[in-house]
This record gives sequence, C-alpha cells and structure tokens, in this order.
Amino acid sequence: MKYLSYLALAVLCAIAIPARAAAPPGWTEDYAKAVEKAKTENKNLLLDFTGSDWCGYCIALHKEVFSTAKFKAWAKDNVVLVEVDFPHTKPQTQKVKAQNSELKGKYPTGGFPTIVIVDTTGNELAKKTGYSPGSGPDAYIAALESAMKK
Repeated sequence: MKYLSYLALAVLCAIAIPARAAAPPGWTEDYAKAVEKAKTENKNLLLDFTGSDWCGYCIALHKEVFSTAKFKAWAKDNVVLVEVDFPHTKPQTQKVKAQNSELKGKYPTGGFPTIVIVDTTGNELAKKTGYSPGSGPDAYIAALESAMKK
C-alpha cells in the first residue's frame, strides 16, 4: 500500500510539473546567447518563427529542410539558428514567451513559418514567409541566399 502511495505521488508530480521542451538539436531558443555566438563566429542569425506543435507547414519545413544534412551543413557555415516558437501545447518558460513576443513585435510576421535573417545588431537582412511542401533543401537554401543578397 505504501508503494502505491509513492507511485501515485510520483505520477501527480509528473503531471503537475511539465517538462520544458527545448529547441531542436542545433537550434537555440535563447536569442541573447545566439547573438553572442553569431558575433564570435562572424555569422548572421536565422530566426524561425514557428508554431512547432500545430502549424503543418512549419512541421513540414523542419522535416523536409531543417532536419536534412544539406541544410545543417549550410547553416553551420552561414548562420546561428534561433527557434522563435509560438506553440499551443508545448511548454515554455515565461522568459522564452516574453522574448518571442518581443521578437515578433520587432520582426512582424505575415504567418507561420516566417524565416528572418538578421545581423548581430538586429538589422533585418531577409524575410521569407511560408513553405511549399516538397520543395526540399536545395530550393529553400537558394531562396534564402537570394533573399540575403537583396
């Protein structure tokens, strides 16, 4: 009986204290740390405004582009990746929620996903809204590079 009481307590704690979900591997959700890393590595930042747990196009973009070896190699050489997430059910700290709201105010989005490339001083260099499933990493990288040259 004592064992069942401890088990019930453990289950209640697990439900009451949700785990904080982090950004995908290779990404950060901490904008300030990303800026410092970008300065050190002399790179720009790629901000992914996403609805990671509800936006179908966002999920497709991550699956078909961001999770590929080709994109990861390109990103490693060119940008610091920052996830600016607006989930429906994925838990976030209040600090991340506030930061993401502030970033969305600074770089307004027309929908999700929106990718914004900024320099280390916060100047917007490029913006790309939406994703066409099936276009793949080559086309997406080319579109990002083209947008950054404008």
